Amino acid sequence: MKERLFTVQEANALIPRLELIMSRLQRHGLHLREQVSELARQTGQTPEELTTAQLLELRPELHPVVEELDRLLTEIESFGGELKGLDLGLVDFPSEIDGKRVLLCWQYGEKEIAYYHARNAGFAGRKPIADARPRYLQ
Repeated sequence: MKERLFTVQEANALIPRLELIMSRLQRHGLHLREQVSELARQTGQTPEELTTAQLLELRPELHPVVEELDRLLTEIESFGGELKGLDLGLVDFPSEIDGKRVLLCWQYGEKEIAYYHARNAGFAGRKPIADARPRYLQ
């Protein structure tokens, strides 16, 4: 299946929905992290050693939180976004600029997509879109 490529306008149209999703993701992620840390202290394990299965077995009340996180991640993927970082709220969208495949980069709190980076560059390699000559394929 051919990868969908986004124009800046198409990706920007998703930002209002992304803001709602990211707000929920970060809130649930923080709650889950707190629960994992507490459980790790109680069991003598490190947070990295605890599996999701162990967490849900010992804290069944977290099932709805884990299910909601999964639903929100699936929603981002369903419209072609790629979650790159929960803490910073990073979502990338495949695109093409100057004949090269790149990722349009959105960070939670930004009102529009103003940056892109090469697939292997990540957040640290972000460049302003204004410096490029966008030519997007569909």
